Amino acid sequence: MSNKLKVNFLGVEFDNPILTSSGCFGFGLEYKDYFNPNELGGIVLKGLTLEPRTGNMGPRIAETPSGILNCVGLENPGIDVFEKEIIPKLKKEGVTTNLIANINGSTVEQYVEIAKRVNEIEEIALVELNISCPNVKDGGMAFGANPEVAGRTTREVKKVLTKKPLIVKLSPNVTNIVEIAKIVEANGADAISMINTLLGMRIDIKTGKPILGNIMGGMSGPAVRPIAVRMVYQVAQNVNIPIVGMGGINSWEDAIEFIMAGATMVSIGTGIFPNPMLPVEVKEGLEKYVEENNLENLQDIRGIAFRK
Repeated sequence: MSNKLKVNFLGVEFDNPILTSSGCFGFGLEYKDYFNPNELGGIVLKGLTLEPRTGNMGPRIAETPSGILNCVGLENPGIDVFEKEIIPKLKKEGVTTNLIANINGSTVEQYVEIAKRVNEIEEIALVELNISCPNVKDGGMAFGANPEVAGRTTREVKKVLTKKPLIVKLSPNVTNIVEIAKIVEANGADAISMINTLLGMRIDIKTGKPILGNIMGGMSGPAVRPIAVRMVYQVAQNVNIPIVGMGGINSWEDAIEFIMAGATMVSIGTGIFPNPMLPVEVKEGLEKYVEENNLENLQDIRGIAFRK
């Protein structure tokens, strides 16, 4: 294992900067037949809510050129099952890499309650706050699309999350991503992850009806990568907290691009579906890159795209 990939992120030691994106790697064991999850720097676990959720009805996935649309709807067993069954199973299976909980809610109060629960789970190293969820008290608008609500949600969660660093996952479905990033930073975010999926839809031209059961869904995959890199580049120059870059990473070269744009960590999502070995291939590619370029550490190139 190369020390040249090691990184201290929010006071937590990571063997490498590679994470998996929430919703794309389950709870850490679904891909164990392909590789040992401990090879990764960390795992961002499947999104959690207070109560069990069955997710959306109807088709949940639609392919697009160089990507997919999804409207899974945060299907998960709820925090009780996570505490009582999933965490013990991860320990039994020998998963020791850093675990990052992704928390979700329909109201600020729900976010606060689940943050309190996760705060007490020793095995969780960090918490990712997903503010792309629809806010039922705000007419269904995503928490992250409203600057005031994004700030308030971050602030209230940070108050109760006293034992874990807080990463806030930003929605790209906004007019000014830098504004939202600066607001969550001012309200206590320790780091930012970006980007979440872009809102899109497809129509079946034979029936004239939307393909997805939820009509619209989140688009991910290689097609969104230039947008994600642009947003990371913009935000990195305007905040003083680290960034987890994600959005269409399909190779180690893509990961390098995000780090050069200013990301400290990178997260791999949709690319795992067609190629389950992708995270390991990215890690191996990064190891080769630092050796061939005589770098002391991969972080030496972080933000090189905008350095004077």
